[in-house]
Amino acid sequence: MVITIDGPAGAGKTTVSRGLADRLGYRYIDTGALYRGVALAARKKRIATDDDIGLEALCRDLRLRFIRNADGCRLYDGDDDIEDQIRTPEMSMLASAISARSVVRRFLLDVQRQFGREKGAVFEGRDMGTVVFPDADLKFFLEAPLEVRARRRHRELNGRSDQSLDGVLKDMQRRDHNDQTRVLAPLKPAADAVVINSENLTADAVVERMMMEIKMLEAKLRNHGSTEGS
Repeated sequence: MVITIDGPAGAGKTTVSRGLADRLGYRYIDTGALYRGVALAARKKRIATDDDIGLEALCRDLRLRFIRNADGCRLYDGDDDIEDQIRTPEMSMLASAISARSVVRRFLLDVQRQFGREKGAVFEGRDMGTVVFPDADLKFFLEAPLEVRARRRHRELNGRSDQSLDGVLKDMQRRDHNDQTRVLAPLKPAADAVVINSENLTADAVVERMMMEIKMLEAKLRNHGSTEGS
């Protein structure tokens, strides 16, 4: 199957997506990392987030790929491991601005769909079920209140940033607004997505909830196949 998990920052998408992919033996694709990769390259080359000509040329030269090693699945640009560089509050905000540019979205749309052609993958992002894979076998949308998500993200930073909890909350609030109000692919659940509120659930509990939906779909497909064969 192709399974999508969308939702705002701090809802638990990364942990849950990795856990679900491990349970299924699927590949895990963090599409948000791809936007961060473009954002990092743009900052290094001093390309403004509204410079579409510069961004288009930049995207043509990028060689973004995921490589799994002992530390998990890490993003590379060519031979350079950029995973640690993209996991900062600055890159979060820059990626949000970059993701609103149509030239970047077109480039990464092709990249993401290439990953999906082989099936057997869990795609984490913000528009996976609405834009990138509208025909995905199963779509999930993970949500939680802003304050809960901010506390989670602040704990995740764990020494990598001296940003206060209030600073994290305000950044997340701005990013939510940017993601939800952008003209191109705004953040929202797909019409046929299974919406899960993770506020009072552990990551394992969310994965179990998703596995229940997957098993129900598999049973439905088996029954449909046996009906057609009879």
